[in-house]
Amino acid sequence: MVTKVFVNLPTSDLERSKAFYTALGCDISPQFTDENAACIVWSEDIYFMVLKREFFATFTDKPIADPNESVQVSVAFSKDSRDEVDDVLAKGLAAGGAEPKPAQDYGFMYSRDLDDPDGNSLGFLYMTPEAVENGPEHMAEQSAAS
Repeated sequence: MVTKVFVNLPTSDLERSKAFYTALGCDISPQFTDENAACIVWSEDIYFMVLKREFFATFTDKPIADPNESVQVSVAFSKDSRDEVDDVLAKGLAAGGAEPKPAQDYGFMYSRDLDDPDGNSLGFLYMTPEAVENGPEHMAEQSAAS
């Protein structure tokens, strides 16, 4: 089954959000972007809809959380190398993002977190091919045995 993923995120500054995500290497889909929302294209199957908070609120009766105060969702993206993880973090930090905690290095997996300027949480990780194939528990067992 092929499906597309749309993640909706609130923003207090639409233009700042667009600048941040394009600095990470994403494109903006003009046909789904207007004064209330921007469609951030990560790939042909993954999109972020960054919505002004007031517009976002029209889609739900629940309160919209402040992502600087609480985390409801953290979206993680895999990368092909540790260098690619570090590269996207450098771009995000230069574009106004923040790294909320130090990098995590488990040997078989390397990950770094990046908060966008609104506080929405993104994760970027690299996992060795062996860990992808055998699972992280197997890799942790091997590390403990050596």
